[in-house]
Amino acid sequence: MRAEIIDKVGIEAFNFIDKHANIHRNETLVVSTTNSFNIQTKADIHSIVNLSKTNNIRYINKFFLDINKKINNNDTYIGCAELFSARKERKKINKIPILRSIYFFMEFIFLRVFPKVYGLKKIYFFITRGRNRLLSKGEVLGRLVSCGFEICEHVSINGLIYFVVKKNGEPREYVKASYGFLYKMPRIGKNGKIIGVFKFRTMHPYAEFLQDYMINTYGYAQTGKPANDFRLTPWGSIMRKYWIDELPQLLNLFKGDLKLVGVRPISQRYFNDIPKELQDLRLNHKPGCIPPYVALNRSGNVESVLEAEKEYLIEKTKNPYFTDLKYFVLAISNILFKNKRSA
Repeated sequence: MRAEIIDKVGIEAFNFIDKHANIHRNETLVVSTTNSFNIQTKADIHSIVNLSKTNNIRYINKFFLDINKKINNNDTYIGCAELFSARKERKKINKIPILRSIYFFMEFIFLRVFPKVYGLKKIYFFITRGRNRLLSKGEVLGRLVSCGFEICEHVSINGLIYFVVKKNGEPREYVKASYGFLYKMPRIGKNGKIIGVFKFRTMHPYAEFLQDYMINTYGYAQTGKPANDFRLTPWGSIMRKYWIDELPQLLNLFKGDLKLVGVRPISQRYFNDIPKELQDLRLNHKPGCIPPYVALNRSGNVESVLEAEKEYLIEKTKNPYFTDLKYFVLAISNILFKNKRSA
């Protein structure tokens, strides 16, 4: 068994697998399959190792859900996937200027966009049978979390990402992943009401399921957003810098979920991390499209943003009518004349 695995994945990958699931024990099941029907478990099996790439699984979530059903809580699943960045590196056409840009753009459209669009999905699966799908790290790990797994470790070896996850509960089937360029995020509104805030996509699909993992693992960056955020797409940082991704919030403005100026609409996890005093102040007001730190020309790090929000909310409570106008004028001035950009 040892020699067969090394021959298939190499010694480095073998050592990584063996560290988390000793292949010499009967409690570890080693397979190489893209069909969960081929995985037959017994009561004494506590680790499943799949040597086949996730990219070749036709119904990835169904496969992960079936694995979840076949093992018990805290049991381990180990698998691998090729990320599209590594796929690009191994393609010979990557060394040819201009042609590589055209080729990878067309490949991205067919292998990345087609599987996500109703109607086009059928064409994609008819031609490819679901093999060689383009995947990002954020999507692979996000799919696993959505299917009831907790990420233990992931490493890059020989162009593949190897991941170790353990079952930590039932799948989160009630939450649908977003695929489209325009999507809606659950955010905390006035009085704690959950509102759906519209944005243009800057992250890979299934990235929303990794919020807790990112913060628990990497914490917050100076921008106030999760550090080392591999969920961000190559074009996402540019869109964020110039607030392009937030333009759809105008829909929320028209709906009445947001107002023009106010504290940022934030996730439940971020809300739980801020001071209790600021939580109470926030719940008394609608969130806004233009945040206080922009109006006050403050840094985008967590401390500065929270301090700016506290100042704004206290001032807003004392002077509910003039404060928003004042902050709006200051924000526009900072954007136009002081080159203020998003955190």
